Amino acid sequence: MDVVGRLHAAGCVFAEREAELLRAAGGDLDALVARRVAGERLEDVLGWALFRGRRYAVAPGVFVPRHRTGALVDLAVAHARPGDRALDLCCGTGALIGAVTDRVPSLRVHATDLLPPATDCARRNLPGATVVTGDLFSALPAGLRFDLVVANVPYVPSREVAHLPAEMREHEDLRTLDGGPDGLDVLRRVLAEVGSWLSPRGRAFTELDEEQTPAAVECARACGLVPEVFVADEEEDDGSRVFSVRLP
Repeated sequence: MDVVGRLHAAGCVFAEREAELLRAAGGDLDALVARRVAGERLEDVLGWALFRGRRYAVAPGVFVPRHRTGALVDLAVAHARPGDRALDLCCGTGALIGAVTDRVPSLRVHATDLLPPATDCARRNLPGATVVTGDLFSALPAGLRFDLVVANVPYVPSREVAHLPAEMREHEDLRTLDGGPDGLDVLRRVLAEVGSWLSPRGRAFTELDEEQTPAAVECARACGLVPEVFVADEEEDDGSRVFSVRLP
C-alpha cells in the first residue's frame, strides 16, 4: 500500500496533504508514516506546527493551537499597539503571541507555561521574549503590568475528555486539555488574578465554548472585571467564543 493509502486506512482525513508533508520532511519516510499511522500527532512527527502562516517548533505533549483560535489572534491584534507589554499565559508553543507579534511590531513579550517542554519550545519560537516556567502568573516578576494578555487555557470539561480524538488524548498532556468539571477551573483562577496584572488599558483574551460563557461572565464580574464575548466565526459558527476582560 502506498503512503496515501496507509494514511487513509489509518483514518487520516487529509491523507494526500499529510503524505506531501511527510515526503518533504526528509529522513526515513517509512518510519515517519509508521509513527503517524500509529496515532502520533502529525505535528510531532514533523517537529513543527503551522499556525497563521508560520511554523512553530513543537514537542510531544505540547499544546498546538487549532485553526479556530485565529479569531483570538485577530482580536488581540486589533487591541495591541506597538511597544505594548504582552503576555502569553499557558503559552504552549508560543504560537498565539507569535502570531500577534507578526502583525504588531515591537511588543515586549513575556510567556509562561506550567510544562517545561512547552517553555522550551516557546524559547525557540519567540526569540527575544522572556519565557518562564510556572503555574499561571507565579513565575512572573512582581510589579509587571500588561497591555495585552492572551491565554489558551484548558477548557474541555473532564467528562468530555474521553470523547476527544485519540491523538489528542494519547499524545497531548491532559493538563493542556482538561478544564475540570465544567471546563472553567483554570479560567476562574486566571480571572481571580489577572486584574492585578493588567495596565489601565490592558485586556485579556481567551477561548471557550458558547455554553460556558454565562458562568465565565458571572465569574469575571465577581472578580471586578468587565467581560465581553465575541463569536469566533460569524459565517460558520462552531460554538467557539473569544472571551475578553478588562478593568472597569
